[in-house]
Amino acid sequence: MQYRELGRTGWKVSTISFGAWAIGGAWGSVDDKDSVAALHRALDCGVNFFDTADVYGDGRSERLLAQLRRERREPFYIATKAGRRLDPHVSAGYNRANLTAFVDRSLKNLSTESIDLLQLHCPPTEVFYRPEVFQVLDDMVKAGKLRHYGVSVEKVEEALKAIEFPGVQSVQIIFNIFRQRPADLFFAEAQRRRVGILARLPLSSGMLAGKLTRASTFEKDDHRAFNRHGEAFDRGETFSGYDFESGLQAVETLRGLVPSGATLAQMALRWILMFPAVTCAIPGAKRPSQVDENMAAADMALLSADTMKKIRALYEERIRPHVHHYW
Repeated sequence: MQYRELGRTGWKVSTISFGAWAIGGAWGSVDDKDSVAALHRALDCGVNFFDTADVYGDGRSERLLAQLRRERREPFYIATKAGRRLDPHVSAGYNRANLTAFVDRSLKNLSTESIDLLQLHCPPTEVFYRPEVFQVLDDMVKAGKLRHYGVSVEKVEEALKAIEFPGVQSVQIIFNIFRQRPADLFFAEAQRRRVGILARLPLSSGMLAGKLTRASTFEKDDHRAFNRHGEAFDRGETFSGYDFESGLQAVETLRGLVPSGATLAQMALRWILMFPAVTCAIPGAKRPSQVDENMAAADMALLSADTMKKIRALYEERIRPHVHHYW
């Protein structure tokens, strides 16, 4: 496992970390025994950073991570998120009373007195223009409820605005072979300000794992079944906002670029780590075998310049027109 510095926190986190959305829900059936085994396997592989949210299984994911802390002695970091419990999810809801209630609930779920990293959970764009929201987070740091805070965003523009606030230590943003816009401008600015970047949806909802086909079906509680067009939340969260059939066709092209001895998923994760501005990728896993495949990407050889060029060409020619200007 390799490690990179996360913003100005002083932490060095595993370049392949663990995204805990799937073990909470919205990805089909999940078994807590398998989930806990996957979490333990991640620690065994050197992972020291786990990303969750209060709405993943209505706290289920947070509670599983609390269990992991009880069962293991080695230190690791847990990042969670707040804001998506709001209904309706509007800018005005990001106020001191609501944020305090959300944080207190996560503290209880995580069985801790201080959250390692709290992230605003893809709030409406208007929130990034309200300094008083970030003052609330600053006050929570001073009170000891949070060690650090950051944001999770949908759009590059939101990321650029967020890092104007000096307390923001990290930005979580969708970045993968199908969503390359963050590298064009945001990465350089984040590096200049020493802000960590957490690459979420690194396998584009499983599309870049290379195991989906036209015949693939998804359970009714799997967002890949109910959010194809943004019916439940931002459509960019499902298959990166890229059409399912077009994604399958792009994957077939990518297969020809996979290095010998590697899988498509490993190449997709290694591609993300080719960008030094990225602190870590956070693929999900519901079983130990998925953890093993993901973690192997951390120690893969660098992708060749020719491979990187061909992946960019694929994006420019076939994917960019459909996603680039939306996010």
